[in-house]
Amino acid sequence: MVIILGILIIAIGAFCQSSSYVPINKIKSWRWESYWLVQGAFAWLLFPLVGTLLSIPEGHTFGELLSMFQQLPRETWLTIFFGVLWGIGGLTFGLSMRYLGVALGQSIALGTCAALGTLLTPVFIGNTSSLTMPVIVGVVVTLAGIAIIGIAGGMKSAALPEEEKRKSVKDFNFTKGLVVALLAGFMSACFSIGLGYGESLTFADTKPIFASLPATMLVTFGGFLTNAIYCLYQNARNHSFSDYGDARLWLYNLPFCALAGLLWYSQFFGLSLGKGFLVDSPTLLAFSWCILMALNVTFSNFWGIVLKEWKGCNARTITVLVIGLLVLIVSSFLPQLL
Repeated sequence: MVIILGILIIAIGAFCQSSSYVPINKIKSWRWESYWLVQGAFAWLLFPLVGTLLSIPEGHTFGELLSMFQQLPRETWLTIFFGVLWGIGGLTFGLSMRYLGVALGQSIALGTCAALGTLLTPVFIGNTSSLTMPVIVGVVVTLAGIAIIGIAGGMKSAALPEEEKRKSVKDFNFTKGLVVALLAGFMSACFSIGLGYGESLTFADTKPIFASLPATMLVTFGGFLTNAIYCLYQNARNHSFSDYGDARLWLYNLPFCALAGLLWYSQFFGLSLGKGFLVDSPTLLAFSWCILMALNVTFSNFWGIVLKEWKGCNARTITVLVIGLLVLIVSSFLPQLL
C-alpha cells in the first residue's frame, strides 16, 4: 500500500508537469524568450528554494546547508554542472513541441530522457549495482511504449493532409522534430545525473520524502543559468526587452507564469515525496526516474488529445496510441512484479 501511495504521488506530480504548458498558452503579447524567462524564475529558482526550505529539519538553518555545499564542492559543482547541461535540453525540449506538438514532442523527448537518466545515473555516480534486471526490463518496456507512440506519430504524419496537421501544430515537421526531441531527451537526462551527484547534499536527519530537494534546487539553478543567458540574448536580438516594461501585461501574465512554474516544479517535488515512500523497494527507487518520465508522457498525450492534436487521425492510429499509453502505464509497476 505504501508503494502504491509513492507511485500515486509521483503520478500527481507528472500530471501537474504535463499541465504546465496550459497556463503558458494564456500569456499575452510577450515573446517566447520573455515569458520563458519569467516562468523559469518561478520554476527553477523560487519554488525549488521553497522546497529546499521544507527539507531543513528543526534545529538546522539554510545557512548550514550552504556551508555543507561549500564543504562538498565536488558534489555541489557537479550537480550544478549537470543542471547547466539539462538546461540545454530544456531549450531544445521546447523546439520538439514546436515541431511535433505537446503529445508527440514530450513522448519522444521524455522517453529518451527516461531511459538514459535511469541507466546513466548509476554509471556516473558509481552505483551500478542498482541496475538490476527488473530495472533494465522496466526501461526496455518503457522504451517500447515510447516507440509505439512514435509509430502512432509517424502514422499521423503520413495520413493527415499538411493543412490538417498545421491546424493543431502550426510548424509540424516530423523529421526535424524527431532529431530535436532525441537531442532534448539526451540532454534532459542530465537532470537525473545531477540528482545522483547531489544525493549527499542534505542533512542526515532530513525526512526521506524531502531528501532530494536541495539537490533539485542546485540542478534547476544550473538550468536557470543556461536558459537566462539564452533568453536575454534573444531579448537583445529581437529587441523584446520592451515586453518587461508594460505594467498591465505584468499584472495579467505574471499569475500564469507563476502557475506554470509551480506546475512544472511539482513533478520533482512529487518525485522527492514519492521516493520517500519507495525506500522499502530498492528496485522501484532505482526506477523512480523512469516512472516519472513515463507518466509525464502518458499525461502529455492526455493533454494532446484534449488540445485536439490527434484530431482527424483514423481509428488505427488512435488504437496504436492507446496501446503505447497502456504499455507505459504497465512499465511503471512492472519492475516491482518481476
